[in-house]
This record gives sequence, C-alpha cells and structure tokens, in this order.
Amino acid sequence: MVPWWRWRDNPLCRRSDIAEAWLLIATAVLALVLSAFAGLAAADGVGASLDDRREHTRPVPAVLVEDARDAAPALESDNGGSGVWAEVRWTAPDGTRHTGRAEVPANSKKGAEVTVHNDEAGRLVSAPPAGAEAHFQIAMAGITVAVVTGGMVLLCGWVARARLRLRRLDRWEDEWRQVEPMWRKRMTG
Repeated sequence: MVPWWRWRDNPLCRRSDIAEAWLLIATAVLALVLSAFAGLAAADGVGASLDDRREHTRPVPAVLVEDARDAAPALESDNGGSGVWAEVRWTAPDGTRHTGRAEVPANSKKGAEVTVHNDEAGRLVSAPPAGAEAHFQIAMAGITVAVVTGGMVLLCGWVARARLRLRRLDRWEDEWRQVEPMWRKRMTG
C-alpha cells in the first residue's frame, strides 16, 4: 500500500501530489499505447514500401563484361558474402543496351550470364530485400519507432513532473515565508 499513499486521506496530501500521481499513470499508459501504435504504423509503412519496391523491380539477365575475380568485394551480399562488384551489360525494357556495375558471384568469368535488377525505367538497382532480411527491416523499423515514441512520451511526462515539483517547492517557500516570523517569535519569546 505504500506506493499508493497519495490516494489515501492524508492531511499532508496536497492537490499537487494527486496531480503528480495521475500524471505518472497517464504518462505510463500513453507511452505504452502510443509506442505500440507508432511501432505498428512504422512497420506497416516499411512493409508497404518494400512491397512497392518489389513490385517495381524486376530481375533481368545480364552478361559479365569483365572477369569478376579481380573486382572489388561487395560490402553487403545476398549470396553469403561471396559477391563482388563487376561490369555487366543488360538490355532495358525498351530494347536499349546498358552497362553498369553490379554485384555478381565471385570468380565469375567474362561472358557469364548473371541476374541483375532493374527499375521500371531500366536502370540498374539493388535487389529488393525479401524473406528474413525484409522481416528484419520491418521489425527493426517498428521497434525503433516504438522505443523513440515511448521515450518521447516519458520525457514529456518527466518534464511535466519536474514542473509540478518546482511549483510545489515554490508554494512551500511562500508558505514558509508566512509562517517563519511567527515561528521565530515562539522560539525567541
């Protein structure tokens, strides 16, 4: 019962104590609710964005213009870290031929056929995430937004609580100024 002392009939309990208790409850509930909604909305948004990206990206066959053996290694690879950047040539949807650098399997020979991804304009783009990678991105976006939203609500509640405390201290100081002269008379008299 000690944590709920503010709710009991207590001559020392002030309105500011009750307001602070309600503020704590409201902050906790609001942080939970808003962070859940914001996290779910962010996850839905990222999921829709990835779906849109998958819809507007298509795999196309390409031919290696150079040996992939001497090419620079790719930082991120969908094929287990064995990808390298190499020059490839592909045909766009309008029939024009293009060349560019794409991630290809290491040790591929010049003239080998590889798969690259194009957008609707025929430009070379990275493969859209799918499977576990897409689920990870969606989950991380939702968790990050939920934590930030909850943190902001808790920070606002902490600021409001600090203001209530300062206001309470100011009132105590004003009351002490009124009582102190009478107190001193009793002590010295």
